[in-house]
Amino acid sequence: MNLKKFLFLPVLAAAFLISCDKDDDGSAEPEPPRDRGEQETADQAALDAYLETHFYNYEDFENPPADFNYQIEIDTINAANADKTPLSQSPLLEAKTYTFEDVEYTIYLLKVREGAEDQYQPKFSDSTFVSYRGSLLNRRMFDASVNPVWFDLTRTIPGFSQSLSEFRGASGFEVQPDNTINWNNDYGIGAVFLPSGLGYFNTPQASIPSYSPLVFTFRLYGANEADHDNDGIPSWMEDLDEDEQVNNDDTDGNLVPNYMDADDDGDFVPTKEEIVINEDGSLTFPDTDGDGTPDYLDSDS
Repeated sequence: MNLKKFLFLPVLAAAFLISCDKDDDGSAEPEPPRDRGEQETADQAALDAYLETHFYNYEDFENPPADFNYQIEIDTINAANADKTPLSQSPLLEAKTYTFEDVEYTIYLLKVREGAEDQYQPKFSDSTFVSYRGSLLNRRMFDASVNPVWFDLTRTIPGFSQSLSEFRGASGFEVQPDNTINWNNDYGIGAVFLPSGLGYFNTPQASIPSYSPLVFTFRLYGANEADHDNDGIPSWMEDLDEDEQVNNDDTDGNLVPNYMDADDDGDFVPTKEEIVINEDGSLTFPDTDGDGTPDYLDSDS
């Protein structure tokens, strides 16, 4: 399902999830960033405590009320609801490790529903259509979109892209006479609990202090495989070092990463002219001079 064929003007969300610069009025010297490994240890302890003392509305998902909106709601366990199962004990909670800036981070994913099995599962560089809510560990919400919005995952914080890549979208939708959309009720539903190193780390945002672990709940309605430079190679395949980050792969050293560069090797021959797109959509990468480097990455081929 190519959502762009049906949903016009898929404006990319540009609020908290997209990396932005720190406000600087020049009034104070910036503090040097903390050691990422030490901060990860502190964040891990904070996230573990959060997962032990909070629960989500699992009972609503097990027996959905007629008017249920399939939104994950997280609350604190207290005397009035002491019988609730904490997030840490949920069978739907998974841990995923991801290395970023030479530090191995743990991401906690609450996979309430993965999404429709026959739908495309986005990769770290794709475009996704998502509704979401973001909050701090004190449950203060800093951003939300009830209606789904498009996210280019190459522009979001790394923890968010690593989370959505574990889900799938809905199997379909219907456009109503008033142009609203009714989605098939099989879209992905989840939550993620992130250390600050996969969020904004030492760069505070308007409502997010420095070194804040983050919580996102979301619903993934669909995704499209991205080819940012339209060179015929999906952006995820331009991650040459396989670290699931595309901004640090720049074959010709022109400061334009390969996924945004229509001539990856800088030989003045467009990349799309140095690859073969087969009838079934698969790609072949010729190596004319047989040196082990495909032509599109080899400036002297």
